[in-house]
Amino acid sequence: MLVSSDRPFSRRDTILFFVCLGLSLAALFAPPRLTLALSAGLRNTVLSPLVWLQARAEEGRTSRARLRAITAQRDSAAFIAQGLAALSAENERLRGLLGLSHRLRSPYVPAEVLHQAQATDARMLLLAAGTESGIAPFDPVIAPEGLIGVVSSAGRTASTAMTWAHPEFRVSAFTDSGGVVGIVAASAGAGVSEPFLEFRGASYRDSIPEGTLVLSSGLGGVYPKGIPIGRVVGIVREQAGWERVYRVRPAANPGTAAHVLVLVAPRPAALTDAFVGDTTRAPTPPARRDTTP
Repeated sequence: MLVSSDRPFSRRDTILFFVCLGLSLAALFAPPRLTLALSAGLRNTVLSPLVWLQARAEEGRTSRARLRAITAQRDSAAFIAQGLAALSAENERLRGLLGLSHRLRSPYVPAEVLHQAQATDARMLLLAAGTESGIAPFDPVIAPEGLIGVVSSAGRTASTAMTWAHPEFRVSAFTDSGGVVGIVAASAGAGVSEPFLEFRGASYRDSIPEGTLVLSSGLGGVYPKGIPIGRVVGIVREQAGWERVYRVRPAANPGTAAHVLVLVAPRPAALTDAFVGDTTRAPTPPARRDTTP
């Protein structure tokens, strides 16, 4: 059996090695003009498929990087856009609160509402201000839209406010025309989706049209006169010859209040001028002022 020799292949490899070495030395010591022309010819002929693949790979890498950057920008813009509505609403409420504070002629304490994830959050609010700021029990709590409630207990750095949604809430009230006086309390049949108050004690002969503004009367010495409570939207029940109970849509919503004003002693007898133009709709933001000293 004859065994084939690998000598021809070894000679061929050796010859190719010396040829490549010679070409390398020639290219190394050749004039630059010749080497540039040679490299350009190789790129345009033998190496053109490899050059094309390199260009496509570079485009793909650049496109992926650009796509990732565009996707990140889109996600950031979408995230910011989701919070614009809430941020605009909060800015509007803060401007309304600032406008109300400018119109008040009585001492007050601004307080942040610390909302809690509880079912009774709208009935009792936790305020980030207490006796150190001058807050005491039975101090009224107001918002730019109107009455929120009253301080029920006060600690050193925090206090608790009972809102108009609490079953024990009561406030003496009258209509803006001044013709009907009664008591406003939380509606017993109102649910979460129907936050209404009741104007009780109105005489049967006194008819209150829908849309009438109900204000605090100042009787009892807790709530100053003239704080908007809400607007009449209908009749809940009536007793023939005796009284009518009217349904009132509240002016202020404790569930969305982020900042409030607490009226501290000495409280004025009336706040009619402070709420001029305020209704149950959102207040118009006042002109911006520079408050820097």
